Order: sequence, then C-alpha cells, then structure tokens
Amino acid sequence: MRFVRRILLALMPLAMLFTVAVAAPSAQAEAPVAQAAVVGAAYDSETGQALAAWDCDTAHVCFWNGFGGTGGRCMWDVADTDWTAAPYTCSWATTKEVKSVYNRGTSAATGVAFYRNTGHNNRIGCTKQGKKGDLAGTYQVRSHKWISTSCG
Repeated sequence: MRFVRRILLALMPLAMLFTVAVAAPSAQAEAPVAQAAVVGAAYDSETGQALAAWDCDTAHVCFWNGFGGTGGRCMWDVADTDWTAAPYTCSWATTKEVKSVYNRGTSAATGVAFYRNTGHNNRIGCTKQGKKGDLAGTYQVRSHKWISTSCG
C-alpha cells in the first residue's frame, strides 16, 4: 500500500502538468478571436459610438478608414468641399486613408464622386447609389459631391 501511495505521489505533479498543458491551448485560442473583434470594430469618428460594420444612415454617404466598413466612420448627407473645415469635419481626413465607402443616397443624384483635394479637385473615385465596397487605392480623401453623371 505504501508503494502505491509513493507512486501516486510521484505521478501527481506529472498529472497536473499534463492538465495545464491540455487546458492552455484553448485559453490561448480564444484571445485572437476577442482581439480580432476589437480590431475589426467600427465607430463613429465624431461621437466615438461603437457601430456595426457598414452602419450608414439612409440618405448619407459614409467613408471608413478600415476595410469592410470598419474603423473610424465619417458620414454626410450633403456634399463637402473640405472634410477638415466646418460645418462637417472628418477627424482623420489628413492622417488616415479611406479604405471603404457606402453610398446610401436616396436623392436624384445617382453617385458620389470623391476627390484627393479640397474643392472637388483631383477625382479619385465614385460609388453608385446603394453600393458599398473597399477601395483599392491608398489615398486620403478631402472632398466629395453627389453626381448624376459618369459614375451614376
């Protein structure tokens, strides 16, 4: 009996190590999932409010600094000649690139053109009404306007 007890006492630390080793990978596997959710989150750049990806109000155009409608969102229901000047501003316009756009416009304008420079200069893209997607370029946008020509 003493012999069995000694063997059990000798094997106890090994059993505990095995239990910890088996449990550890599942705990580690959960961390990247939670981290990915934070990295892929969307938020309103003006209010800081958390948003679902591609959350954009009807009759507006939205731009994000993350792919898939994530990251900081700036939203307008009117044209804007300078994203950094009042009354409507986009806090990250001069520091981050636009990565995704969603045109939820409902007016007679059938598209939204966006420009590299203020004053609607140096057009770099256009998104048709009701469309959304990621942008292939690596550029900052400084102005946009609703149009019913070549894009729409």
